Amino acid sequence: MTDENRTGINRRNLLAAAGSLAAAPLLVNGMASQASAQTTGSGAGAAAQARGTRMLGNLEVSSIGMGVQNMHRTYTTLVPHRPEMLNILRTAFDNGITFFDCAEAYGPHEDERILGEAIESFRDEVVITSKFGWNIDLETGKRLPGLNSRPEHIKLAVEGMLGRLRTDRIDLLYQHRVDPEVPIEDVAGAIQDLMNEGKVLHWGLSEMGLDTLRRAHATTPVTAVQNEYSMLWRGPEAEVIPTCEELGIGFVPWSPLGVGFLTGAIDAATAFAPGDIRGIETRFAEENRAHNLALVELTKSWAERKQATPAQIALAWLMAQKPWIVPIPGTTQMAHMLDNAGATEVNFTEAELTELNAAVSAIEVQGQRLPDAVLAYSDVEAPAKN
Repeated sequence: MTDENRTGINRRNLLAAAGSLAAAPLLVNGMASQASAQTTGSGAGAAAQARGTRMLGNLEVSSIGMGVQNMHRTYTTLVPHRPEMLNILRTAFDNGITFFDCAEAYGPHEDERILGEAIESFRDEVVITSKFGWNIDLETGKRLPGLNSRPEHIKLAVEGMLGRLRTDRIDLLYQHRVDPEVPIEDVAGAIQDLMNEGKVLHWGLSEMGLDTLRRAHATTPVTAVQNEYSMLWRGPEAEVIPTCEELGIGFVPWSPLGVGFLTGAIDAATAFAPGDIRGIETRFAEENRAHNLALVELTKSWAERKQATPAQIALAWLMAQKPWIVPIPGTTQMAHMLDNAGATEVNFTEAELTELNAAVSAIEVQGQRLPDAVLAYSDVEAPAKN
């Protein structure tokens, strides 16, 4: 795929919602308020073997996964063609992607239905995830204010997930955000109950405080952490990734392409549409964007050097950081999915990685990754267990 394809208007419109994994439920509310499943099979065939697998804790997944967040609706206006979304997911499997990331908050509920329909015929050959934690009405899917990780709610939420995903178990279930009113030990206990019933095989946390992660892991061992991480946001390198390494926990970067920025989808002249969260992220403010575009020039130069695309460079860089890092880029376009899947074929020598890491580190990103009202839900510590 050419850089021109990657910088087209569709890429700008469709990839931004990947950055709203944390923000979408909040913004829609007006900011107001049994063994591990197999990960490859005959359907994936040689492509899966060629692309390889990685371990998140003791869970084997494809080396690159796929986020399914935007397949029901991009932002608030664009509705992708459902048959094409099913086709993209099935083609992803045919091309070796066997790790699919979803959540009850995506839709809400609708992306789980899309994923469940797409993979039904090869369910036992893939690893699927979902997430609980936002306060979502179990019947209607309506977003209510705040968070809800009460144990009884978690169990009912999982029952809904199983139905929508057309499965009898969730391979990896995350707490989407830490509930400041529920001890993490109670959450972990509810997950353990679900594991004992065979309805959940592994669990993880997203954007949690580090003490909460340690307490959760001590209660019911955690398989993976999911946080934003890319060349554009390297915050997890300071403490989260070292803690995961210490505890033997895998790491799954969301928004690994920097909400499309690292592909060249945003330039100095880009105007953000209403509802595009990037329009209220200060890292994309005019005064910061010109500086941060140095990262785009970096991915483009390395793409030329490695005969790849900027997206593939950004994803391969993440995978090169640790062997237990598995990015989950999302898209609603077939060409972009195939391009992303090809990142597993990009390799760096030790010298090249040292050079690229130094170049990335030399660019100090200006501006915040999310608005304050959304960041308030990250790095939260659960209350102590009485």
